[in-house]
Amino acid sequence: MSERDRLIIFDTTLRDGEQSPGASMTREEKVRIAKALERLRVDVIEAGFPAASRGDFESVRAVAETVRESRVCGLARAGEADIDRAGEAIAPAAAGRIHTFIATSPIHMEKKLQLPPEQVLQRAVAAVKHARRYCDDVEFSPEDAGRSEPDFLCRILEAVIDAGATTVNIPDTVGYNMPAQFAALIRDLRERVPNADKAVWSVHCHNDLGVAVANSLAAVLSGARQVECTINGLGERAGNASLEEVVMAVRTRQDFFPCDTRIETREIVPTSKLVANITGFQVQPNKAIVGINAFAHESGIHQDGVLKHRETYEIMRAEDVGWGMNRMVLGKHSGRNAFRSRCAEIGIAFASEAELNEAFHRFKDLADKKHEIFDEDLQALVTEAAAALDEEERVSLVAFRCCSETGETPVADVTLLVDGAEQKNSAAGDGPVDAAFKAIDGIVGSGAELLLYSVSNITTGTDAQGEVTVRLERGGRVVNGQGSDTDIVIASAKAYLNALNRLRSGSARTHPQAAEV
Repeated sequence: MSERDRLIIFDTTLRDGEQSPGASMTREEKVRIAKALERLRVDVIEAGFPAASRGDFESVRAVAETVRESRVCGLARAGEADIDRAGEAIAPAAAGRIHTFIATSPIHMEKKLQLPPEQVLQRAVAAVKHARRYCDDVEFSPEDAGRSEPDFLCRILEAVIDAGATTVNIPDTVGYNMPAQFAALIRDLRERVPNADKAVWSVHCHNDLGVAVANSLAAVLSGARQVECTINGLGERAGNASLEEVVMAVRTRQDFFPCDTRIETREIVPTSKLVANITGFQVQPNKAIVGINAFAHESGIHQDGVLKHRETYEIMRAEDVGWGMNRMVLGKHSGRNAFRSRCAEIGIAFASEAELNEAFHRFKDLADKKHEIFDEDLQALVTEAAAALDEEERVSLVAFRCCSETGETPVADVTLLVDGAEQKNSAAGDGPVDAAFKAIDGIVGSGAELLLYSVSNITTGTDAQGEVTVRLERGGRVVNGQGSDTDIVIASAKAYLNALNRLRSGSARTHPQAAEV
């Protein structure tokens, strides 16, 4: 594949994806996802917004220290302080990039920035020049380009390319554009900007009207050669263009697209499951490519056609995107070295010996309940082990008992360890899960509102672990909690406690940008 025909995949799961309410990740979780993205052969990993918080800075730096095969990018507003922070964060990367942005639409310049267009242009040029002091690879985005005036876009893009921007990204920040309109914008800009050939043209589309992938693909046909996207389409509001959909559309329709990616597509489903496990944002069953029903055929006509010739109803092979690859790898007789080795093979690195010990202990407990242990089980238990060792985990489950029978009100008895002291409580509820949550709340008095409760199976089989996601809100702060167990009610209690610990930590993640790219 020539460089001209290469479509660069820029993944922003760790930055824009993390801005989904409740989707904040720890540094270790970001590193795990970054390593999965590296195995996926993503070209550019936008690891975060270093100026947003100390935690974000440390996460970006940790990713830069770990990833060797993908370029690591840090986001920065068009100001020296942000750019300095991003430059310091990506310094250890084998290949680094600074992505700087400033709003260019009339409404953003007037209402948010309160700056005239000339000052916006000057700041953009100064930002790109400053970023070039740290690395040769600088990306510039005119935020809300989809609602910006084309004449002004041409001026500012020409100026930033002259200043040293190697990639210019056109964001449909609020998901307002339609495919034909967005394709025309990209084509118009590339034709009118005199130095357009000196930069890679990129797009970053949001899904507010459900056309982020369609807009991205339309832009590719108009000459864009980088697409910014996220695993599972994760992102603020309705999310971003879905990486797996963009990649497989281009790969499947090579007769239509004049380019291809270098993505290792068999890593798509494992990466999707990892991101869902860590963020708690489960994939809908009918989601293209990574939904559990994506390759299911129930109609008799469809089943008959597939049995006779699979291409009658399947345009892709399930195994080509990673379905059917969850092998049984470990059991109750497996030792510590086998456990550590398999974790390493699927990209799990332990932050400390204590974390390895905790994870191995949980593995042994699970192996006593579940005969076949899959990679997805390992991902879930390692996530729990890391949370259990978090210094902010002040409440943990010691014991749980629930009685539920037809015609009787369920009652839950819980014993919690709260700041080192055991406390017990009982409560009745509409069901066993409701009773468990009320019993826990009777001890901790969270004052939180339950926004979401969902259950999914981690693997197949009657002994599969159930994974529960709980979303809580208190004082405007939204957090997700996850818990897994072969017993759904216990998994629910674990998830609720995980969310409560995150609320109690008080370490709210801050994003100083007024709007996302």
